[in-house]
Amino acid sequence: MTIIESIRIALRSLSANKLRAALTMLGIIIGVAAVIALMGIGRGAQQAINSQINSMGTNLIFVSPGSTNQGGVRTNQGSAQTLTYDDAVALSTQGLSAVAAVAPEVRNFGQAVYQGNNVNTQIVGVTPEYETVRNFKVQSGEFINAANVTARSTVAVIGANIMNNLFNGEDPVGETLRINNVGFKVIGVLESKGGSGFGNQDDQILVPLTTVAARLQRGNFRGSNLVNQISVQAAGDNQMSAAIQQISEVLRERHKIRFEDDFTVRSQEDLLATANQITGVFTLFLGGVAGISLLVGGIGIMNIMLVSVTERTREIGIRKAIGATRGNILAQFLTEATVLSVMGGLIGVLLGMGIARAISTLSAGSTFQLNSVVSLDSVLLATLFAMAIGLFFGIYPAYRAASLHPIDALRYE
Repeated sequence: MTIIESIRIALRSLSANKLRAALTMLGIIIGVAAVIALMGIGRGAQQAINSQINSMGTNLIFVSPGSTNQGGVRTNQGSAQTLTYDDAVALSTQGLSAVAAVAPEVRNFGQAVYQGNNVNTQIVGVTPEYETVRNFKVQSGEFINAANVTARSTVAVIGANIMNNLFNGEDPVGETLRINNVGFKVIGVLESKGGSGFGNQDDQILVPLTTVAARLQRGNFRGSNLVNQISVQAAGDNQMSAAIQQISEVLRERHKIRFEDDFTVRSQEDLLATANQITGVFTLFLGGVAGISLLVGGIGIMNIMLVSVTERTREIGIRKAIGATRGNILAQFLTEATVLSVMGGLIGVLLGMGIARAISTLSAGSTFQLNSVVSLDSVLLATLFAMAIGLFFGIYPAYRAASLHPIDALRYE
């Protein structure tokens, strides 16, 4: 008996009980659809996070106060706030060959008010270099300049979300808003970068770093204003390691460090690797959870195939009586189980792709757009796994059918 003939007989047998076959396939359909949809969502989230990190700029190195051990747990808490504006100035003025630009920043939360509208958002004190280092572009107005920093000017550059929330989407350049009861003149609006949640780059207000220190935040160390982070742009992709080494040497000398660093230096690649690791585990977890429903579907196939063997006992006896071998009977029932699982798998793939596309469409209007990614490997994996489920759970019913003695089968009522 050829494979094509086995498939034809299997389809004819399944079509005799269409509703039962459809209900049996339902478990496989749901399982495969869940695997495809959830893995697509996981990979889409991974791409979205990577896009957000890459939108910060290129060849970035982040210097933050406090040290971390190898497990990533922050230590040295007692002296964590030791990074200062003078440290950033030193990194930019000592002629480090691997360093292209340095941008310190001070972050704080505050309430911004304009007429009857108000928002609680991040207030970021920056210098002019921040625009280049962090890859920001101004869609209207201008960015903070050196004169603003020197004069401690009360000027602000706002994100796209702030413009929408406070000014109802109208161009606010020239208007005055109040941040923690201090008036600031809006001199520019940043182009939207997208994103959501904590640290959304569209949901912040940039002001001169010196203005934050003087009017919105108090704190210094060794006579210099404290900063929360120093962003450093390396001179090139191949200069990242050299830049990290040079930055560390300068800060160790300035802080007179002899043993453990009181700062942490991380590259953009480190952030991407950590994000990919987390989202990768998350995607595998989602796929594993969805895979459980495939096992349930496989049990359903075994159950229905056992019923089919019982119902077709006389048919099996007749086939054996006219010359069908044990291998022919085994192949026939294995083929039926496989056809059930493959058909369910193909329908599940289409359904899963539809669910993933629907989720992408629904998220299009939200602040965090998620484009689900259904890759060929996930489709092949789900389909092959569904086929393997059919074969595995079809073995016992097929073996039971092939083991029937023809005389006993013919006598069965």
